[in-house]
Amino acid sequence: MKNIIDSCYNTFKVFILFTGCTVLFYYGIMWINQEYQNYHRYDEPEGAAVKVTKMVEERDEGWLQRLVFFYHYGE
Repeated sequence: MKNIIDSCYNTFKVFILFTGCTVLFYYGIMWINQEYQNYHRYDEPEGAAVKVTKMVEERDEGWLQRLVFFYHYGE
């Protein structure tokens, strides 16, 4: 009888530990979601922002040059 009670007690402890970790993980994910929900990644930059790309004029190259470019860069 004592063995059954110890087994039930240990099962209950594991259940409480699992439930606590699950609740902690859930609220952690909810907190992270709330932090980044109002984060606007595509807003105009402020301050001394510098544009790092520029438009390159398309050149009309032959198919062989394009094939060599494809094999060289894997594009």
